[in-house]
Amino acid sequence: MSTAGSTAGSTAGSTAESLTPVVVRLKLSLLRNGLRQSTGRRAAYISSVVVVLLLAALQFLGLIALRGNAYAASVTVLLLSVMALGWAVMPLFFPSGDETLDPTRLVMLPLRPQPLVRALLAASLVGIGPLFTLSLLVGSAIAVARGGAAYVVSLVAVPLALLVCVALARAVAAANIRLLSSRKGRDLAVLSGLVIAIGAQVVNFGAQQLNSAGFGQLDPAAEVLAWVPPASAIGAVDSASEGSYGIAVAQLALSVGALVALLGAWSRTLTRLMTSPDGSTLQAAEPSGARERGSGGLGRLLPGGRTGTVMERSLRYAWRDPKTKAAWVTSLAIGLIVPVFNALQGTGSIYFACFAAGMLGIQMYNQFGQDTSAFWMVAMTISSTRDAYVELRGRALALLLISLPYATLVVVLTTALLDDWATLPEALGLSLALLGAMLAAGAWSSARFPYSIPQEGYKNVAPGQSGLATVSIFGGMVGAALLCAPVIALTIWLNVDSGGDRWTWLLLPVGVGYGALLTLLGLRLAAPRTAGRLPEILAAVSRG
Repeated sequence: MSTAGSTAGSTAGSTAESLTPVVVRLKLSLLRNGLRQSTGRRAAYISSVVVVLLLAALQFLGLIALRGNAYAASVTVLLLSVMALGWAVMPLFFPSGDETLDPTRLVMLPLRPQPLVRALLAASLVGIGPLFTLSLLVGSAIAVARGGAAYVVSLVAVPLALLVCVALARAVAAANIRLLSSRKGRDLAVLSGLVIAIGAQVVNFGAQQLNSAGFGQLDPAAEVLAWVPPASAIGAVDSASEGSYGIAVAQLALSVGALVALLGAWSRTLTRLMTSPDGSTLQAAEPSGARERGSGGLGRLLPGGRTGTVMERSLRYAWRDPKTKAAWVTSLAIGLIVPVFNALQGTGSIYFACFAAGMLGIQMYNQFGQDTSAFWMVAMTISSTRDAYVELRGRALALLLISLPYATLVVVLTTALLDDWATLPEALGLSLALLGAMLAAGAWSSARFPYSIPQEGYKNVAPGQSGLATVSIFGGMVGAALLCAPVIALTIWLNVDSGGDRWTWLLLPVGVGYGALLTLLGLRLAAPRTAGRLPEILAAVSRG
């Protein structure tokens, strides 16, 4: 029995050891075969490799130049923290970048989780990302290391931090693989542009703050992040340079603990993925009563009849359709970032708060194109100008349900940051007038210049319709600006007139009334055009 047990154990051990090179070779084969698919893909990959290697070299030299600088430790710790965050979120936005990220492809093979974790971890170290991260880690270690003990610690800290980053990415990807391998999960990549845009604004704001206040502002955040893995590994090198060997050991221990915890979570997720059935192997068994209870919750809060139905449909599109959701989230984020960041920098104006109303008003443009080919079902229910008016009114009300309180919130927040409460009525009135003008112009533009939005990929306009989209959006925005001109002129006149300050509060009711009037007129004018051009609209939005 003991002989048999030892034989089985040695067989299992040899299998585990042989699995790692097999998976690494598999990773290399997938990469090689992918590059053979087309010349364009090969050229793109080679170009990306060259760019990444160039950035890695410049980054490495820049970090070495920090050696001896008083803020070297703060900069390197924060840089590694941002890198770790990138490792955590990138698999969520680019799940197709590495086919070995999907462990469900291996469920039919007789593999145990522990050997598979080791093999996939080794395969994860092959690629451009790990090479770039390694250059950052080596440069950071050189920047903060002083003395023989620090260099010895860096020999452990650098590979440890790299393994934590890779294990973090794998654990996050495995925990979300059911979502990432689905169509809706792949459509999440559409939101990656939003993350990059917001991140760029945050980085720009941070850079301006550093230029004005100096790198000393980084120290408090770096002191905290130096105890958060994997940045704690570089923190350990800095502590060893200062002679704080006990603190260095503790920081290394935190990174080791994080690595063990991530590998454990990854292993448990693999076990669950490879032993549990998913929705593709089970019949939907949800009781009909549960479905009935789950539906209609939103509808109960909306008006009855067609108006409420249209509002609910529009709100569900905004929540469920990836491209519609991306457009909404982008408008909400940028509409808040521009006025708030300018106010925080001390260079803002209360009128920047109107940016939120403008960004949200854009969502009224190309309303029928957002439905894509499904618009034919809506078109079947429109037989008169009245039907078209109710359809447009429901869409406008759904937009107002979100944009009206949000635009008000942005104006109030910007006013609070600038401490300029006297101008709140005129800023809010102007913002709501602009929102009404955008709704009016958007309703008319949707009927006059509809265009198709492709359901797949990153394009927002079907081929051959770029000019139509430009006229629809930018022409409509110019029209909205002209419609809003009377309120703008009144605002300027009251501020220029020496005695007009006491009447600026009138701009709030004027803006509300004028915006409501423009919205109503825009819907009235767009309704007959919509009803009369249904075949053309249907043909335009069904392309692509």
